[in-house]
Amino acid sequence: MAISPTYISLDQARERLNEMQDNPRMVTKSMYSPTATDYTDNRLPFVEVHLAYLRKNKLVDPAKYISNLGIMITQR
Repeated sequence: MAISPTYISLDQARERLNEMQDNPRMVTKSMYSPTATDYTDNRLPFVEVHLAYLRKNKLVDPAKYISNLGIMITQR
């Protein structure tokens, strides 16, 4: 029996990343980027940092990436 992929779209990934960003138990920091002139102090928001990574790395499964990210940034 074949296992169906759990692939999610970038819009769904954005929703999940926004949920993570709104969760006070998760450490979601912005990141400085000299090209982020549209943002305050040139700091890309957490969501945009990870969406940019997913756009650049097309072979990465967004569902697995976000799942692993959630484990890494959860405060215990």
